[in-house]
Amino acid sequence: MANFDDFKLAVEALSGGKNTVILDDIGMPSVMVAWPKQKNSDLFGGSEIIHPGSIVDGNEKTMYVSKFINIVYNNRAYSLPYREPKHTINFDTSVTMCRNKGAGWGLMPFSLWAQIALWAKKNGTMPRGNNNYGKDHSYVHEKGTGMAVDSSNRITRTAVGSGPATWNHNWLPDGIADMNGNVYEWCAGLRLKDGEIQIIPYANSMLSTVSLGSDSTSWKAIDAATGNLVDPGTAGTLKYDYLNSKITLISGTVTDDGSSGRSTGFTSLAAESGLTVPELAEALILYPDSPGGDYGGDNRYVTLAGERLPLCGGDWNDTGSAGVFCVYLINPRASADDNIGFRSAYCDL
Repeated sequence: MANFDDFKLAVEALSGGKNTVILDDIGMPSVMVAWPKQKNSDLFGGSEIIHPGSIVDGNEKTMYVSKFINIVYNNRAYSLPYREPKHTINFDTSVTMCRNKGAGWGLMPFSLWAQIALWAKKNGTMPRGNNNYGKDHSYVHEKGTGMAVDSSNRITRTAVGSGPATWNHNWLPDGIADMNGNVYEWCAGLRLKDGEIQIIPYANSMLSTVSLGSDSTSWKAIDAATGNLVDPGTAGTLKYDYLNSKITLISGTVTDDGSSGRSTGFTSLAAESGLTVPELAEALILYPDSPGGDYGGDNRYVTLAGERLPLCGGDWNDTGSAGVFCVYLINPRASADDNIGFRSAYCDL
């Protein structure tokens, strides 16, 4: 890319080195936010172990997160400002657009999304965003630049990074933009399979050798008693059910028939009597580390039949239910609606 050095220098200078520009395998740039490894204890009331979002193939990593929801050019994903986000894209195509960029590139791991969400809550900077037709529902003076409208001429998608600093994960100009609203974002490494919670361990979804397909042997379930990873279908794994009008973390048999989507505020998720929620479930925001705490009204959505992959953050009309703890586990991998996009991540492999 012509003038790449000047572009990189400007981005790093303006952000104090917290943002950088990384080239893909054809020399095209993406603006990225460096994300250092952290301990669970740095993020919530967890132990001293490194958060799984910072571990790839057994190695602790500094991760690089797309500053902006991605666009697509030449069948590759790019993080560039003030563009309309790519939309109407399914899960598998999102993975391909990221991996097409070369070694070290992948779709945003859900474990890394969870780490950022926990950091924002811990630091009191839960990001606002385009969750009410181009503006934030609670701070209506905060607006983004409209890039599309609906049939009523209301703004839907806004230009990525066009909102104020409070739309970034840290409320600063150097932060990760638009994790609340605009478009839902596919993330890799989490799914529900008939209500059972399954993960690709750590951030191993970043490895191009790891299949994210529906029949991949890399998917693991979580033993409810120990938090250890086990084969899917093993007795006693963590699952979601819908009990007493709440999404509930259980270890037994799912009773909900999965015929409709269910929703519960993240702070109000329940756990079955006698279940001690494993630390891993809290680290992966499968369950609140502080039930009843302030999670901004963010919602959790599930359908408890079939394979359901995560769409994170909410969209332009989700108002108070959007946010970094909003995870929509209702859509199958083939879904491709105009409120669905994605962002890539990078690590040095």
